[in-house]
Amino acid sequence: MWLDFVDPSRADLEALIEPLGVHPLSVEDCLDSDQIPKVEDFQRHSFLILNTFTVEGSKIRVDEVDFILGEGFLVSVSGRTGRDPGILERLEKTIPLNAADIGKGPDFLMHLLLEYVVDGKSKALEAMMGEIDAAEEHILKDRPAFDLNTLVRLRRQLLVLRKSLFHEREVMIKICRRDSPFIGEKSVYRYRDVYDHLAKFFAQVEISREMLLSLMETHLSLVNNRMAAVAHRTNVSVRRLTLITTIFMPLSLVAGIGGMSEWSMITGPENWKAAYSSLLVCMAVMGAATYSILRWMEARSRRSDKG
Repeated sequence: MWLDFVDPSRADLEALIEPLGVHPLSVEDCLDSDQIPKVEDFQRHSFLILNTFTVEGSKIRVDEVDFILGEGFLVSVSGRTGRDPGILERLEKTIPLNAADIGKGPDFLMHLLLEYVVDGKSKALEAMMGEIDAAEEHILKDRPAFDLNTLVRLRRQLLVLRKSLFHEREVMIKICRRDSPFIGEKSVYRYRDVYDHLAKFFAQVEISREMLLSLMETHLSLVNNRMAAVAHRTNVSVRRLTLITTIFMPLSLVAGIGGMSEWSMITGPENWKAAYSSLLVCMAVMGAATYSILRWMEARSRRSDKG
């Protein structure tokens, strides 16, 4: 017997306690949507929790699927968020039911459902890896408009997926170890294939996390390089303005004195032509000398920096 519940009420699940011997703790876990993947063995059944990943735009939604496996029956619970159409509806639309295998027992049926749930995770992982590749392309092109929040969002999503896959892998290890008495020796080999898929997905998540860390470091390095280039251009401009100011400061002093009556009083008003000609020559010599000294000091400073 297979009972598939989509968004059930408490009364629906509590009705299974007496006829099927379902433990009340399993009912509570089915009604609690904030559970990590796990497997628990009770006297008359085994209880499993797995997660499903659904891509919604740039987000990945994580939902819960519960399985109650007993002698001659399987209960599946999903869609408590009101967004999941349920395992049975999607399963009938995507893969044909293998009547020969399902007729061998509920453990074979649960393997079929677990395989479908686990394989469905590949779409979410492929979507995330595609976003990581796109972010890498933007970063390597050194586009200033790239938003670092994209990497932060991907990192958070990968942490959620990693947590789910880590616990699901532990669940499959216990199943393959035959800790559950309701999974026979003939069907346990099929669960090992599901474990291989989970191990592969977990490795992909780890690789993606390392890529994200590398991309974040690369992005920060490029930002620092751009800031250093801007700072260098600013320093060059300030240095040039300082050079110009230093050159014209003594010239302004001489021009201020020479443009007033003191210079005429020193040279005499009758010699004003020669006096102002010598003033201009003096200003040119002072400017050239100041410029030469500053250029020599700047070149010496650059050689010391390179050294």
